Amino acid sequence: MLTRWLFLEGLECQCRIGAYDHERLGPQRVIIDVALELSADSEPGRDDLEDTLNYDLVRQAVLDIAGARHFDLQETLAREMFDALRALPGVTGLRVRTAKPDAYADCRQVAYELDDLARS
Repeated sequence: MLTRWLFLEGLECQCRIGAYDHERLGPQRVIIDVALELSADSEPGRDDLEDTLNYDLVRQAVLDIAGARHFDLQETLAREMFDALRALPGVTGLRVRTAKPDAYADCRQVAYELDDLARS
């Protein structure tokens, strides 16, 4: 069986996120990774943007949510992104990962992930 994927990796954006007072002073850097599993029957039948899930739509949905409001938790941010992307046509599975690379000086990043991808 054919498995189709769309990946958006390392999207860096500014997001108002964090539960602590010092995190509420301004936006901080967040890195978003998304993996969308697409239904085999939604494969484009022709070489036309109208026949596929437009990458711009996926990217813009992520950016719109990240910039929409203050999030106390990465869990809430990731869930809003997950729910919006899961509703896109042809999406059969999804992984959303958010990471705060500047949370701690001694860690590369602190991340949270939601995943409902099919496991073989």
